[in-house]
Amino acid sequence: MTGADSPKSTGLPNSAGSSDSPDTDPSAPETYDEFAASRSDPRFTDWLRERAGDSWDDATAHRLTRELAADELADDVFRQYLVQDYAFVETLVGVFGHAVGTAPTMESKSELVSFLGVLADDEDDYFLRAFDALDVPESVYSDPKTTPATRAFIDLLERAAGQGGYAETLAVLVPAEWVYLSWATDAADAGSHPDESPSRFYLSEWVELHAVDDFAAFVEWLRTELDREGAAASPRRQRRLEQLFRRTVELEVAFFDEAYELGRGSSRPGDGRW
Repeated sequence: MTGADSPKSTGLPNSAGSSDSPDTDPSAPETYDEFAASRSDPRFTDWLRERAGDSWDDATAHRLTRELAADELADDVFRQYLVQDYAFVETLVGVFGHAVGTAPTMESKSELVSFLGVLADDEDDYFLRAFDALDVPESVYSDPKTTPATRAFIDLLERAAGQGGYAETLAVLVPAEWVYLSWATDAADAGSHPDESPSRFYLSEWVELHAVDDFAAFVEWLRTELDREGAAASPRRQRRLEQLFRRTVELEVAFFDEAYELGRGSSRPGDGRW
């Protein structure tokens, strides 16, 4: 028995919604075998992206990311978004740590450990500087009131890592990082000149963190890992991986949406919205 079909794999997911989404692209092949048969160089992650349907476009071209890139995003909205994202990152770090433990090779473990260092150092430094510029008190970002989408996202990641194996963990990590690479790359390409980049550093640096070559290489490596694990999995497990991937993309959309819902009106510290 290989790691691709570990008995630890269980029925997932249904966090904050059904795993059978109406947004699934009806033209996308229902199984990976059907997808692979029609392509000369099939990738499991390409099939997953197709199966995500409209949710993929909703996440990678969301109003929040478009307004962020155009320097039009309201501080109230970004403030709410960033506080929730910081709450989510703690769980993300834990899930990457879990992936280190279940990764099949020392090379894989090393790649994941290196990225953990980025999350713990570079991104954390960015968050702290951004919170200071946005007047977010430490009491708020260190112990935030999490939103339904944040809680659902955290639950999904923890369930995927705790109840599944390496492939299940990758099935939530890949879309979580790939969505950011996609929108940030588009944003960076659109603002190719310095005067076209957001003037607020906490917007421009958020794009830069997710559009650099090192991050692109890491996402490609993550995809390759899931390509291998997914292609080797049984059809039943492939279906679970697809559900996890698709639900992650759906929650990215909900996560962005909630920033606007919370950012309406006053969102300064102390008004009850934190």
